[in-house]
Amino acid sequence: MDTYNRSIRGLKSRSNGEYFERMIIAASRFYEDRGIAVIDKTPEAFKVIKPYNRDRGQFICCFTQQAQPDFKGALMDSTMVLFDAKHTDKGQISRNVVTEEQEECFERYMKMGAMCFLVISLEFEEFYRVPWIVFRDMKKIYGHKYMNREELAPYRVKYNNGVVKYLDGITLRERNEDESTEV
Repeated sequence: MDTYNRSIRGLKSRSNGEYFERMIIAASRFYEDRGIAVIDKTPEAFKVIKPYNRDRGQFICCFTQQAQPDFKGALMDSTMVLFDAKHTDKGQISRNVVTEEQEECFERYMKMGAMCFLVISLEFEEFYRVPWIVFRDMKKIYGHKYMNREELAPYRVKYNNGVVKYLDGITLRERNEDESTEV
């Protein structure tokens, strides 16, 4: 029975994670429609092993690398953003939800000046935008490897009219008209 319960929990967790990602994709379209940002879902890297049902476009595959953060894009001020979406049905989020590959990716992009953060859903009721450096260093900051509602509170974002407003409150940098993109 324990295996069955774990299987059901895993299925529910994956389903909730996919639903939360669709919420973020919808919010990203909201921001793009208003000229605020262009943000896309990072595709999963996989390799097709063999066809399963060609008529239905099904195949057997395997992942070729660990998952990167879920979303990448740019704000209207040319700031690069990189973030991951995490959902939990608990009242806290654990540090171990970020993989080593995701950590490395956050660090690489942060060194290049990208804004890196996690968008977190607690039970689809409360939503937060937590800077990567806060999430990364939570043990040092809070004394444990999780963040509860109280610790997440300063990072809460609004959910209005079906949209998770995960970019609201970000200060845009001033852009010069003659800013060059040459390297």
